[in-house]
This record gives sequence, C-alpha cells and structure tokens, in this order.
Amino acid sequence: MTVTSAPTLILGFPDYREQAQRLAQAAGLAYAEVEIHHFPDGESRVRLPAGLSERVILCRSLDHPNDKLIELALTTAAARELGVRHLTLVAPYLCYMRQDKAFRPGEAVSQPIIGQLLADWVEELITVDPHLHRVSHLEEAIPVKRAHCLSAAPMMAAFLARELDAPLLIGPDQEARQWVSAIAAAAGLESRVGTKERHGDREVEVRFPDPPPPGRHLVVVDDVASTGHTLESAVAALAASRPASLSVLVTHALFLEGTLERLRLAGVTHIWSTDSIPHPSNRLELAPLLAAALAL
Repeated sequence: MTVTSAPTLILGFPDYREQAQRLAQAAGLAYAEVEIHHFPDGESRVRLPAGLSERVILCRSLDHPNDKLIELALTTAAARELGVRHLTLVAPYLCYMRQDKAFRPGEAVSQPIIGQLLADWVEELITVDPHLHRVSHLEEAIPVKRAHCLSAAPMMAAFLARELDAPLLIGPDQEARQWVSAIAAAAGLESRVGTKERHGDREVEVRFPDPPPPGRHLVVVDDVASTGHTLESAVAALAASRPASLSVLVTHALFLEGTLERLRLAGVTHIWSTDSIPHPSNRLELAPLLAAALAL
C-alpha cells in the first residue's frame, strides 16, 4: 500500500466511529477506519486501510489514554512508512494535561512529556477546552507546527438558551471560572464561582460564600468530570438554596466510578455533555466546530 492522489482522508477508530463519521460528513471528506486487534496479552495490532492520501486526519479522543497512545504511535508510524506527509490529530479530549508541574518531589510532569510525544507524531493538533492552567497557549504544552485550541462555550451557550429560562451558571471552583465566564458572556447570563478545598482524590469540599437566590435554574459548568466528587459537593451545597432545578453541563464526560448515579441521587435534574467522549449524557455534537477548524 502507498499513498495516492486521493483527497484528504479522515481516519477513525472503532471506539470513536460515530463522532469521526460525523466530522467527515461535516467537513465533506472521505472516511476510512483503522483496524484494531487486541491480542490476549493486551498488545495491539493496527492495520491502516488502502488508498491513503498525502494528508490524513486522525480522529480519536484520548480518554483512557494509555492503550490509545500506543495505538496512535503505531498508526502514525505506519502512515509515515506508507508515504503520508502531513498528519493532523483531532483529539477533542486531550489526555495528561492536568499534571503540568511536580506537586510532590519525584513526580513526572506528564503534560510536556506527552505533549512532545504528540508533536513528534503529527504536524497539527485540534482539541476542545483542554485542561490548561499554568500555560497560556496550547503550543506551550503540545509543540506541534499548528495547534488549534477550540472552545465549546458558544455551543453550550446556545444549548442552554434552548433548554432553560435564564439559568444561573455556577463554577464549582476557580479553575472553572474561564469556562463559566465564557458561556455566560456568550449567552448573556449571570454566573458565580465557588471555592474548593481538596483533601484527596475523592475528598472535596465546595463552598459558595455568595449563595444563589432561591427559585433559580442552576447549571453547574465544568470542563472535565471524572470521579464527579467536585460536582457532587457543589450540588450538595447549592441544594440548600432551593433552586427551581439543578443541572450539570460539562465539555468532557469521563464520569467514572458511578458518577451519574451519585449526581442523580444528589438531586441533579439534567446531566449534559458534548460528544468529545462517547457517553449517554452526550447532547452537543462537536462536528461542526471541528470541521470549521479543519477548513482553516
């Protein structure tokens, strides 16, 4: 197999097929898929389709990243051997961004390590609302030739305008302020941010010094929901204000360890997310946003 004069191709993966196919349709590009086989010992075999173009766009979110990073390394190496000259990675969820410094002596700082790996494999990266706090630009974390850091805020603002009447947006902590403020500004809504004290990976306390007035539709907004303990603590604190409804809206829905069930038991009415990570809470499709970035 060698590259052909075919137009730019989007290559998807089985675990992210529907989202990659939607992107191909929105971008007006052909779609093909990488074949993945897992051996009994956990190793992966990847097989690329015939008829690759000189420019290939790989579309796969990097949640549960350890296996996916190995498979991405194999895929990009095979593509280069077949003659692909330009590789773009569309990874709506970008892994290993939170460890951007050594919080304790001896810790590996994963953000620049994984960032350099990705930059060695692809020329261009497109992602959505990456978890960046101590760097100002995506290129500082992922030193690719072209990096596109997209925001789902306008899409989220339009969605909330359709779903609720003048909701009050809530950020559970200061790290969420940038997303809450962006969505609130786009929709012309009010917003407030709480304070968080973390006692461990699963022990979080969120407080609201300026609690919202009763009878409002409250929407807790965050970029990533993993174990959901921050969201759960925020919801418990907000329930005391007797809201008309309590909802959760996140960009990246990891939702591990029974998060959905705990949030519903805590009184959450709606749980919404983008399709950056396949999940039953997905309500917002990112394909139009990602396709527009590909056209730049």
